[in-house]
Amino acid sequence: MRTERRTIVITGASSGLGKGLREKFEAKGDIVIDISLDGRDFQCDVSDFKRLKEIFAEIHEKYGQIDMLVTCAGYGISGAVELLDEKACKKQCDVNFFGTAFACKYALTMLKPRGKIIIISSATALFPLPFKTYYCASKAAVDSFAESLRMELSRTDIQVTSVCPGDVRTNFSENRVKVYDTNERYGKSIDLSTRPTEKTEKRRMSPEYAVKKLLAICEKKHLKPRYIIGNQYHFFNFARKILPQSAMIKILTKIFYKTEK
Repeated sequence: MRTERRTIVITGASSGLGKGLREKFEAKGDIVIDISLDGRDFQCDVSDFKRLKEIFAEIHEKYGQIDMLVTCAGYGISGAVELLDEKACKKQCDVNFFGTAFACKYALTMLKPRGKIIIISSATALFPLPFKTYYCASKAAVDSFAESLRMELSRTDIQVTSVCPGDVRTNFSENRVKVYDTNERYGKSIDLSTRPTEKTEKRRMSPEYAVKKLLAICEKKHLKPRYIIGNQYHFFNFARKILPQSAMIKILTKIFYKTEK
């Protein structure tokens, strides 16, 4: 049984998976430092890179070295690429990708030997969806970043992994920036494809299940490069490996691109 008290930094620990994970760690006696918009310890938009860097310096001064970084901070936007505002698209990438990347950068200077970096990506990094293009792209970038960082640190004992959860019943979907603007090209497809429904709600994983899986990953002695959370996404990943890319895109389009009947 583990007896040492770890120091863990979680971005986005005030809600969703980050909050659930924080509570699990604290129940084990660990010190958890929350950096998020409504953070208990540090309130910060992770796309405010100057403030983010200052916060990690403050953490270093107060706590010294840390045992683990978990990057949960993120949000989503949906809508057609040609109809989305450029500033909103840039903000999506600044939060999801650069907020994650710079948190890792700043944490690396204070990670203990055998420290861990757990990067929360998304199943959409592997199985992109229509009308969530910028979100999928930002998460694919996060997943690739995790792999490259793992390579960079391969001669050290710091471990890095990417975790790709599927859809979870948290407030994430409700907080997504949804743009339903359309034109003749798309008709009602944007609305039909992105608006939450009772059917899509039932398909989502429970937060308890997702947090349990995420905690188990964090506690592993040896981390794999990537983990997928959600049985149906394991199936999609298997299909992605054996099917031609064009066939996989057709399948995903048929499932997730909704049109009027």
